[in-house]
Amino acid sequence: MARREGVPPLCPPCCLLLCLLRLATARSPAPHLVLVLADDLGWGDVGWHGSAIRTPRLDALGAGGVRLERYYTQPLCTPSRSQLLSGRYQIHTGLQHQIIWPCQPSCLPLDEKLLPELLQEAGYVTHMVGKWHLGMYRKECLPTRRGFDTYFGYLLGSEDYYSHDRCVLIKAKNITRCALDFRDGEEVATGFKNMYSTNIFTERAIDLIASHKTEKPLFLYLSFQSVHEPLEVPEEYMKQYSSIKDVKRRHYAGMVTLMDEAVGNLTDALKRYGLWDNTVLVFSTDNGGQTLAGGNNWPLRGRKWTLWEGGVRGVGFVASPLLKRKGVESHELIHISDWLPTLVHLAGGHTNGTKPLDGFDVWKAISEGRPSPRVELLHNIDPMFVDNFPCLGVDRRTSLPQGNSSPWDDSHFNISMHAAIRHGKWKLLTGYPGCSHWFPPPSLFNESRIQSSDPPTKRLWLFDIVHDPEEKNDLSEKHPHVVEKLLSRLQYYHKRSVPVFYPDEDPHCDPAATGAWGPWA
Repeated sequence: MARREGVPPLCPPCCLLLCLLRLATARSPAPHLVLVLADDLGWGDVGWHGSAIRTPRLDALGAGGVRLERYYTQPLCTPSRSQLLSGRYQIHTGLQHQIIWPCQPSCLPLDEKLLPELLQEAGYVTHMVGKWHLGMYRKECLPTRRGFDTYFGYLLGSEDYYSHDRCVLIKAKNITRCALDFRDGEEVATGFKNMYSTNIFTERAIDLIASHKTEKPLFLYLSFQSVHEPLEVPEEYMKQYSSIKDVKRRHYAGMVTLMDEAVGNLTDALKRYGLWDNTVLVFSTDNGGQTLAGGNNWPLRGRKWTLWEGGVRGVGFVASPLLKRKGVESHELIHISDWLPTLVHLAGGHTNGTKPLDGFDVWKAISEGRPSPRVELLHNIDPMFVDNFPCLGVDRRTSLPQGNSSPWDDSHFNISMHAAIRHGKWKLLTGYPGCSHWFPPPSLFNESRIQSSDPPTKRLWLFDIVHDPEEKNDLSEKHPHVVEKLLSRLQYYHKRSVPVFYPDEDPHCDPAATGAWGPWA
């Protein structure tokens, strides 16, 4: 009998499952994944947290998606980026201490399999635009050798927004060297002088979206320079904040609003070129705001560099037509290391070939409101911690002084060590967590601070972080059994950590011969 036109052939019973799988695959193409990372954006710097800074596009995207209100990053650039792309705690990669400085012969270990590599294996085209900051002393460390098909941006941690130069004191030579840090692929990119980086990066990202061939899914990692210092922004973005008398805060506010506009332009492009309906967009900061450079984390305690909530509780949301729940807040525990397994799962890929992951697939927690599979979070353990940005006022410590005895001195874990862990509602901090002040938003005339009453020799705190996110009420004396449990967990992680890798600077980094920062080894 002739088959009627338009009617698919019947599947033999043995092939029925295969047919169904093919149909399911045809109906659900892998989503485009867009990951936008802001630099140093504080908890108190977005409209939905009550900031006076205008962020209408971010506000609207978050309001139409899922705002992540118990979302955590690391307190610094390199650690957050390393955990984002590897899915592993920094105690497992040797990057526990500070950041990768320009002349350090270091990078995210080359035996770590990264998110873009896993997405390439799942059939994705992978692009990166913006700040790398995961090491560049060897060519093997560069983004294009770590899974990105294309790269456009800068390799170090900060630079001038217009000239794209970075000035570095090379200590062994006692000379400050200024050189270009801008790449297109692996080649030095010239011709962008006097062009503001946020605009350049957004234009490149939009070009990639416009030229994307839809037969393959897209992974776009847009890592803004904004709003890290230096505080630079076109004048027209500062005019609307003329009422802010604090000069740093006024510049910073303009930078945030320009970045907000850039994210809006990016999402407009995804819609204009027909990608949005099958896109998952993740927006995240890389750490808390730096109050010394205009940022703010009010009402949270501390700032960038610290293990207080102001250093590690991050601004973040997911926006996507593919979400099953929209217009909600998530109060589930989520960490920046969770994006690797979450996005790879969404992509239909697998995490075979990675080292043991510390991240969890949290998509159902975000999209469906289910409980997060994460119940514990190691913030960090850094046996070498020194605060490069000590508090002003009474507490000027950079590290922990020798102090009084503690009932926990005989515990398995050394409580003088800079560390913090979260388990359920509890958060334990040990050692010197960093500047412990609370910083209200700068007033119309000056920046104020609320100083901690903790003695400078204090080495341990326990907070019910769900009910006390501002970390005001230390409960360590009331709940010694919780302290004991969390100290044992810190010791568990410490025993399984790799040694800190923080090499001396190499004077061969000197870019005098080439005029550009880049691989030298």
